[in-house]
Amino acid sequence: MKVAIIGAGNMGGAIARGLAAGTIVRAADMTVTAHTQQTLDRLKADVPGIRTTLDNRQAAAGAQIVILAIKPWLVENIIGEIAPELAASHPLIISVAAGISFEQLTGILEANGAGPFDLEDNQLPLVRVIPNTAIAIRKSPTLISFDQHVSDAQKKLVQDMFNELGTSIVIEERLMAAGTAVTSCGIAYAFEYIKAAIQGAIELGFYPHVAKAMIDQTVLGAVGLLEQNGTYPDAEIYKVCTPGGITIKGLNEMTKEGFDHAVIAGLKKAAGK
Repeated sequence: MKVAIIGAGNMGGAIARGLAAGTIVRAADMTVTAHTQQTLDRLKADVPGIRTTLDNRQAAAGAQIVILAIKPWLVENIIGEIAPELAASHPLIISVAAGISFEQLTGILEANGAGPFDLEDNQLPLVRVIPNTAIAIRKSPTLISFDQHVSDAQKKLVQDMFNELGTSIVIEERLMAAGTAVTSCGIAYAFEYIKAAIQGAIELGFYPHVAKAMIDQTVLGAVGLLEQNGTYPDAEIYKVCTPGGITIKGLNEMTKEGFDHAVIAGLKKAAGK
């Protein structure tokens, strides 16, 4: 199975490295492009067996899967460049370009479908994925939406691929913007909580490196409990809250200061709501 990854920047490079370390796609079956040779050389140093090229069309030629790991404003130009190869090999297209809908992708493909490539008669299967930066360590919650032309076998393949890079979560396309706010943007919000907690611990008298170690492990432990027990946060919170104790006093003070509201308002703002 030949896979082309168009764009070996932070996200595309992480996808390539993660897939190469997995069991589904061999490094030798991947061809990756980038804007500069320096970027490709760094990737090649990490994954010696991978194929690299500066030529997007060469990478897409004959591919069964084409991953567009590019910025949204580059989608139209890149598709225009590789459209003849897409027409010839009819690959599964996976777009990592945030905010570019299936309708927009279809329009761009139609506009560039010269020769035998005709979306009216020969629809390309389209997939949208939104990882976050934890994909670099194979811990990303990757959101996936499928259009109606993706087969069940292709759906399973895509989910299996991204499960090797963390956890794949299938959602409706209409929820992509909201999901992006929760996961892709959300990792920054998680870091913001960790930063604030470290600052608070320092104010309480701990050295920064000690504070960071405590908070990091506290957050890891909290996530671990939710995953192992299959519970929601409230259930675990109440296990810690002794009546009249310091935990509930701290939680109530955070709520009074607007913690819950700030998180919800931030997510809604990021989702454009």
